[in-house]
Amino acid sequence: MIRILILIFLSLGMWSCRHAPDEVKGPPNVLMIVVDDLNDWITLFDSANPIRTPNLIKLANRGVFFNRAYSSSPACNPSRASVLSGLKPSRTGVYGNASDWRSATAGRPTLQSHFKNHGYYVAGAGKIFHHHKDWAFHDNASFNEYLMMSINEPYPPHKLNGLDDYGTRNTDWGMWPEHIEETADYRTMKYAVDFLEKEHRDPFFLNVGIYKPHSPFFAPADYFDPYPLETITMPNTLSDDMDDLPQGARTLLEPSDWFWTGMQKALKIKPESWRTYVQAYQACASFADDMIGRVIDALDQSAYKDNTIIVLWSDHGFHLGEKEHFEKFALWEKTNHVPFIIIAPGITDPGTIEKVPVDLSVIYPTLSELCGLPVPDVDGTSLVPLLQHNSQQLKPALSTYGKGNHALRTDRWRYIHYADGSEELYDHDSDPNEYSNLAHLPDFRKLMDSLAQFLPVHEVDQVPDL
Repeated sequence: MIRILILIFLSLGMWSCRHAPDEVKGPPNVLMIVVDDLNDWITLFDSANPIRTPNLIKLANRGVFFNRAYSSSPACNPSRASVLSGLKPSRTGVYGNASDWRSATAGRPTLQSHFKNHGYYVAGAGKIFHHHKDWAFHDNASFNEYLMMSINEPYPPHKLNGLDDYGTRNTDWGMWPEHIEETADYRTMKYAVDFLEKEHRDPFFLNVGIYKPHSPFFAPADYFDPYPLETITMPNTLSDDMDDLPQGARTLLEPSDWFWTGMQKALKIKPESWRTYVQAYQACASFADDMIGRVIDALDQSAYKDNTIIVLWSDHGFHLGEKEHFEKFALWEKTNHVPFIIIAPGITDPGTIEKVPVDLSVIYPTLSELCGLPVPDVDGTSLVPLLQHNSQQLKPALSTYGKGNHALRTDRWRYIHYADGSEELYDHDSDPNEYSNLAHLPDFRKLMDSLAQFLPVHEVDQVPDL
């Protein structure tokens, strides 16, 4: 009998040991990686794309990649304020990069504060909140610890592109600095690696804000090697692409028109300017991918690998000349389509969720539910049912830039409605580059009216700038 009991005990112990790695004990940690200005021209979305992001591909292959994810706004501050407050711009009045998000969301916990208030140790480095006025928008109360530093590495003595009359010192690009250790993103990565090597008794929420490929487009020389200037892939453009745009689009673009007109002047001085600009953006994106890969490697080598949720997102997309436009600040696909990946141990299986448009307002409620925290009154919808392979009805993804200017994205259509009532409509099944605006055709009036029901009904005025 004793021998039998011993055998039973040993067999149970062996079963327990075999299955222990599959069990997730205690509240999960969270690693949130935020990338600035990373658009959809990367190999994560299509292996034929020119910008190589092998680390993002590896990350997506172990979790859920949403290939139809969209920013809440095509500008840093309103996008980040929306994600981190859980409230959409039309509800807060945070429409611009200088809009005072604190006054607009007073009394509501940020995503980080929500976790901090429920026992999480919240840490971070890099750009999480918008870097307006030398970090005036950073919220130190949301963190237990945070590495404050300049997000721009020391500038070179003179503009690298030689175009002193084009924009500011940030309107620059080239190989800089010589040593990778001088870059802000390297220091952010190193902070995250060091954090993951330490022992943490409480569950943690680690924020990693990667600044590149935000301008100035500086990256160490090695990251330019995969993108020889002679064979650089340029963006898709159409000579008469602006002809069918309504007045609302033109009005929205006016403040940022100088990016395009400045480039046209630059081309007369240095004919290779556009090509070197695109090359530098691609190099910066590869640099960002490398920094992300190093953070993920550190997590995989740590004690927290099997109990850490990973979420990665970009605050908005970026134009490199498509539709005669540079930067963001518009409501087209290229300005709003972003990478978005979630890995939740024990819940997510590797795979891509295709043609299910979501906007980034889903992050706050999804992370809260995944970690067993109460979900506050926010605008977004938790994606946990979808992550658990259940069907889920979702509204079209909504992006907003300025009061009354909105874009809706379904699996097929992009519908844009401007404050002056003018419209754009694009069929992505046949027109992925959004060359042909269909809004003027009577055959599509019923479709646009059906989409318009998802536009915000009540919109607040823009809050004062800080």
